[in-house]
Amino acid sequence: MTALPSSDDIARMDAADPLAALRERFLLTKGEVYLDGNSLGAASIDALAALQVAARDEWSRDLIRSWNSAGWFDLPVELGDRIGRLIGAAAGQVVVTDTTSINIYKALHAAIGLRPGRDVIVAEAGSFPTDLYMAEGVISALPGMSLRLEGRDASRIEDLLDERVAVVLVNHVNYRSGELRDMAALTRKIHASGALVVWDLCHSAGALPVELDASNADFAVGCSYKYLNGGPGAPAFLYAASRHLGQVAQPLSGWWGHARPFAFETGYAGDPGIRRFQCGTQPVLSLRALKGALDIWDQVDMQALRAKSLSLTDLFIELVEGQCAGLGLTLQTPRESAQRGSQVAFAHENAYAVMQALIARGVIGDFRAPDILRFGFAPLYLSHADVAHAADVLRDVLQTEEWREARFAVRAAVT
Repeated sequence: MTALPSSDDIARMDAADPLAALRERFLLTKGEVYLDGNSLGAASIDALAALQVAARDEWSRDLIRSWNSAGWFDLPVELGDRIGRLIGAAAGQVVVTDTTSINIYKALHAAIGLRPGRDVIVAEAGSFPTDLYMAEGVISALPGMSLRLEGRDASRIEDLLDERVAVVLVNHVNYRSGELRDMAALTRKIHASGALVVWDLCHSAGALPVELDASNADFAVGCSYKYLNGGPGAPAFLYAASRHLGQVAQPLSGWWGHARPFAFETGYAGDPGIRRFQCGTQPVLSLRALKGALDIWDQVDMQALRAKSLSLTDLFIELVEGQCAGLGLTLQTPRESAQRGSQVAFAHENAYAVMQALIARGVIGDFRAPDILRFGFAPLYLSHADVAHAADVLRDVLQTEEWREARFAVRAAVT
C-alpha cells in the first residue's frame, strides 16, 4: 500500500503553489477550512471595498448621476465581458443579469425560437432542480412541447436526440457528484442532430477553464456567487453566441433589453446585441460587489487554477480514502481527474449529521439529499494544508462517531 503524503510533502505542495498569494485577498475565519465555495464563495477585500465605494460615494453622494458618471448603466455588459474571458467567450456575448433560473427560462425560449417545428427539450433527470423546474415552466407556456430526461427516458443524452429535439439543457459539472462533461464532444453530437444546446456553468465558471466559443456552444448560463465570489445572491450571467444574436428573441421583453430604453417608446424593439437578454433594472450594489470580486481574476491563469484544483481534489480523495477506510464513505465523484470539476462528494448513510459535526469542528462543506457529503475546492483561497486538516477532522468525526450527538440530527432550512 502506497504511503499517504506526509506533512512535509503537503508543505512542499503549498510552497510551489503559484496562486498562494491570492489567499490574502480573502476574509477567511481563522481556524476554519471553507470547503463550500461551490455553494457560496468567500468574501474578498476587493468585493467589500467596491461595495463600500458604491454605497458611500456613488449612491450616497452622487445619487442618480451615478448611472452615467459611475458607469452603472453599462455594468451588465462590462462585467459580462470580464466573465467572458473566464469562460472562453469573446466580447459582446455575455451579459450579467437576473438569476440563473430566469436566464435558463430566457435561453430555452430563445433556442426553441431558433428551431421552429421541433417540440422537445432534453435535460438530465439528475440536473440541479431549478433547471428542470424552469424547463417545465417553458413547456407550460408552449403547448405541444415535451421534456425528455437522461436517466429516465434513456441512459445518455445522445440516445434522446432526434429530429424533434429543439434544445438540450445540460450541466457542465454535476452539482452532486462533480462529474465534468466533455463540452466540445457533446455539443458536436447535439448539433449533428439539428438541435441547440444551453450549458449550465454554475459549477464550472471560476473553477476550471471553459471554452464556449471553441466548443461552438449556443447558449450558456451561470451564477457569480460560487467560485467567482460575487456575494450571496449576486447576479447571474447569460451567454449567447454572436451568430445567434441577430435573430434570437427572449420572452421577458423588459425595458433594459430594449434597443433604446430611454426613448420610452410604446412598442418593444430588442437591442441587436447581448443587451436584449436583460429585462428590468439591474441590482447595482450587487453588480459593484461583483466588479470588485472580478478584479482578482485579472491575475489568474486558468490553466494554473485547474492544475491546483485537481491537486487539491486528488489529495483530498487520497487522504480520505486512506484514513477513513471502513467508516462508511463511498466516493461519488469520478476518480479520473479529467472527468472531475472542483468538488468531491462522498456518500454516507448519515451524511447530514456527519456534515453538521464537521461544521461544528470548523470544516465547512454541505449536504445534498439523500446521502451526499459535498466538498467544494476553491483554488484561489484554499491550501493543501487546509485539505489535509479537513481530511483529519473527517476521520476523527467518523472514528469517534461524534456525529451521533442529537444536536447534529436537527435539520435546518438550508443544508
